Amino acid sequence: MTQAMAGALPVLYSFRRCPYAMRARMAISYSGVSVALREVVLRNKPELLLAQSPKGTVPVLILPEGRVIEQSVEIMQWALAENDPDNWTGGSDTALFEQTHRLIQENDQAFKKILDRYKYADRYPEHPMEYYRGQGEVFLMSLENCLKTNHYLLSDRITLADIALFPFVRQFAHVDEEWFEKTPCPRLQQWLAFQIESSLFVSVMQKYKPWEPGADVVIFP
Repeated sequence: MTQAMAGALPVLYSFRRCPYAMRARMAISYSGVSVALREVVLRNKPELLLAQSPKGTVPVLILPEGRVIEQSVEIMQWALAENDPDNWTGGSDTALFEQTHRLIQENDQAFKKILDRYKYADRYPEHPMEYYRGQGEVFLMSLENCLKTNHYLLSDRITLADIALFPFVRQFAHVDEEWFEKTPCPRLQQWLAFQIESSLFVSVMQKYKPWEPGADVVIFP
């Protein structure tokens, strides 16, 4: 595809290991909407990215008309508005919409803060790592309780909530996998393993060279 043809595509700035970027890529891949992917090295962010999104974090989606979407959940919602074949959003199900919003908010605000302190406990010496892990386990148990009622977090099918939370639970579990395997969360362990082994997740974790101006266009998915 030529640069001119690629100019008609949305541009997604991403970083392979970022959980926010992971969930955005998963939603885009699931929707089947094509974007021009630009892999970013966070310690050397492209000047064009910073000019379009001064916050300097990923993911960022630039639409052809110039609109900038800077939040990962909003990127997911954009992709699902384009195409949502398995009805991840729940359509007109107001209760599911509200439950999804609450769960993502709890994950992105309280749990993410705990996750950062647990993963980088040496940066937060006011408490030992086990303290932060204990705080995070409370959230994990709440997800385990959700899975006692449903096959997935909020339903017997995958919804937006599963994909939005999965990369963060994965990151928490990987800090100490032996500990996670011993937690009283067998349903959550199975849920996580299913997501990790899914063809969707495997496909979005392909490695790409860092983007530079003038580089060949990478079409995703």
